[in-house]
Formats: sequence, structure tokens, C-alpha cells
Amino acid sequence: MSAILIKNIQLLDGSGSSPVKFDVLLKNDKISAVEKTINFKADEVIDGKSNYLAPGFIDVNNRADHYLSLFKGQSNSFQKHFLLDGVTSVIGGQRGISLAPLIYGSLQTLRPYADVNKININWRSISEFFETLKKQRLGINFGTLIGHATVRRAVIGESISRNLTQNELRLLNFIFKESLESGALGISFDFGNPQTFQASYFEIKKLAQTTAKKGKILSVNLKDKKEGLIESVKKIIFLAKETGVKIIINEFLPFVGFEDNYVHAIELIKKNFASACVYFNLYPFNESFLPLRDFLPEFAKTDRWETTLENIKNPEIRKKILKNSPRLDGVKMIIVNAPSHDYLEGKTLAEFSLNRNLKIEEGLLKLMEITEFRGEIANKDINFQKLMEALTEKCALVASNGNILKNQFVFKKFLEIVQKEKILPIETAVQKITSLPAKLLGLDGRGEIKNGCFADLVIFKEDQILEVMLNGQRVVKDGELQNVKNGKILKYL
Repeated sequence: MSAILIKNIQLLDGSGSSPVKFDVLLKNDKISAVEKTINFKADEVIDGKSNYLAPGFIDVNNRADHYLSLFKGQSNSFQKHFLLDGVTSVIGGQRGISLAPLIYGSLQTLRPYADVNKININWRSISEFFETLKKQRLGINFGTLIGHATVRRAVIGESISRNLTQNELRLLNFIFKESLESGALGISFDFGNPQTFQASYFEIKKLAQTTAKKGKILSVNLKDKKEGLIESVKKIIFLAKETGVKIIINEFLPFVGFEDNYVHAIELIKKNFASACVYFNLYPFNESFLPLRDFLPEFAKTDRWETTLENIKNPEIRKKILKNSPRLDGVKMIIVNAPSHDYLEGKTLAEFSLNRNLKIEEGLLKLMEITEFRGEIANKDINFQKLMEALTEKCALVASNGNILKNQFVFKKFLEIVQKEKILPIETAVQKITSLPAKLLGLDGRGEIKNGCFADLVIFKEDQILEVMLNGQRVVKDGELQNVKNGKILKYL
């Protein structure tokens, strides 16, 4: 049995209680004791130097799995970044797309994000997927939602998105129910995905009811985050009231020019919170992160990735896209997550376009073409003051969205803002990124520091992450990443 004793720290236990001086003893992967003074001959003793000790941070909206970053060679950089940010658990399967279940063993819905031919698929069900991940030896805890678009596409095939027949809906609901019972944390919907926004309300309600019965969550991305934001939020609130399901709205950000809609939408969520459990997440930066495909007008998008790619190459359709394209500020648009084109990451769209003697709108289409949509843009179009105000709301969570510019750390930035701007007490801020998401997701034994909980811990000073323990092992030591993989699969059964 290995034991680590952490002494001389200010304990932030995740409950929202004020920091107090305590010692914490870890044995194997669990917290063994939390007391004012612990005298124990441990294998290691860490002097906290009166810094804060908190539960490991939980990222409730992470899309790194879409880029297959959980697998082999790509995993180290992905896991390194989050551990150095104090994150010990990430939740994937977002935006209606998940790595499982795979009815026919196909990852077709991931093609806009990654080259799916680079991995061998040896799973179908959620349970088989978890077994595959265990063999990968994860460097971080990982839980997943079930992607609505992934499963729905498998059920209806390559046909144009349509309403399901009764038998198809019965099959869809059965697959989701079975996956939830196997440990998936909930269901994700992207209402901007053709498979979802053309689905009937009856279908969505049926799946929401199944999710609610299992005590799990719906994670949703809204189709209209600007002009139609208020109506979109009203529909989410109505769904929560009708079904009793818990809902988290992803990437809920105050876009410049639409701040009034944003404030109104938050007031609606707060006003209805007693009867509709609706939360939202955001990240503390002034950029929005969007997949390249999201910049296309609706008429150019199709259910099939190949067809959409053909559309942007077709001269007539290309001309129509350019005619209907809004004015873009290429200087404020930064290329991020460009698999197989790493040399483009960090460049502005203006730089990319200038190097090819193209106008900004033409450059964006060219970028879509050469990356085959496998890339994302960070656009500086967020009202940062409104964002900081939103962070203080009780229904606000913090998440990375899985898209981080080089040298940007979401949770460190959040802690920096909290302590410098004093927008929240430090204990409330820590609760937002630990016990609150753990309870929403049903992650027993995570998100708090008390006897019997898993030893996912972070020692930090201001915005510096000094130590990270993952299931009882030091994975960050004196601010440096250690070559240790001790992550676990997160399930809610």
C-alpha cells in the first residue's frame, strides 16, 4: 500500500466551505483521512506551504475525443495540457458525436474532425469501448455522453435526415437506454447538426424522458446562439419542465452585438430554475471556438460529410456561398486544431488568406477544402465583461470545450480572474469546477475532499498549478508533468 501525506495546506474541500488548515492522507487511490494534524509514516510527504488544496477540476464539455486524442501517440499532448491546468477528469461525447456505441462499427460522424482510418475499431457497445480505453492506459479520467447524431445516423443510414418511424424510434431509445445502463453519463444533442435539428420534438422528448429516468444529463449545443438565443433557451427550459431532465447548455457565450439577448436568456434560466434544472457552461476568454463547417450557410450543409465537401468545391455553389457569407474580420480569427496541418495552427485567417492572394471569405473556403473541415477557428467576438458577469451565476459552469489556444489554460485563467477581480469567493469558484459538476454528472467519490473519495487533488497558488494527484499518484510535481498514466473510466451506473 502506497501512502502520501499532504501537510500545511489551506483546504478547499469542494463543498463551498471557506478554506481551513488541514492535513490530508492518501492511501492508494483514495483519501484516507482529513484532519487538522495527521502523524503518519507515509511513503511521501508533500509540504503544501500554506497553498490551496482542492479536488481535481472537472471539465464538463470536452471535445478532444473527436480528434481521437485518447489514442496512442496523440494522447500525451492532450493529457499533458489538461493536467497542467489542474484538470483530472474530462467529459467527452459532446455535440451529438461520440466514440460509442457504434452500431455498425463505423466512426463516420467523426470524419469532419479526424482521419478515422488511423485507428482500429474493435468495439461496438459502450462497455466494449470502455474496455478498449482501459488498455490504452489513460493519463486522465474520462467519461462520455452518447452522441445523438452518431446513433441516429447509424439507425437511418446515409439517407437524408428525416423523422423516424415508430420501429426506428423504438430501436434508438433501446440503444440509448442500454448505453446509459452501461455507464454513459447522459446524451448529447447538437441542434445545429442536420440529424438533430430535423428530428421531431417527440423523438427528443422521448430520449430526454429516458435520460431523466436514469438520473442522467442532457448536454446540448444550441443552433442559434445570437438572434434566436431567447427562443432557443425557452425551448430548452420547456423540455426540462416537461421531462424533469437535467440539462447543460454548452458554450453559452455573450457574442458581441447580441448582449441583450444573452442577459435576457440568463434571466429566463434563473427565473425557471426551481422547475427546470438548466445549467450552462462557458470559458473565460474573449474567443468563440467553432468547427470550420459551422461557418457555412445552411443551404451548403448536408448530412453527408463528403457531399458538403463537394459543395464547397462546386463553382456554382461556391459562388453562392461567397455571396451569402457575412463580412469576416480575418485578423481576429485564429486557426486552431488543424489535424495533419499543424503548421497552420496559431495563424490568423488574414495571414492564411494573404499568403494565397485570397480575400478573407475565399481564404476560409480554401481552409475548409485543404483541411477537409478538420479544423476550427477561434474568433474574437465575445463580450468579456458580460462573460465575467455570467461566471458568477449559480447555474454557470466552467468548461474548456476541448479547444485551447497554445499556452492558454482555461481553469488557471478562471482562478486568476476570481482572485484578481474578486468576482467570487475562492471556495465558490472551486465548487463550480469540482463538486457541482460531479453531482450533476453522478460521479460518486469525485469532486470533494473527504474520507473515501478518490484522490484527485490539486495544489495551487493564485493561478499556478503546483501539484496534481490523479487517483492517488502524483502526475504533476513542482509544476512539472510526470510520466505517469493513472486515469480511470468515469461511469454512472
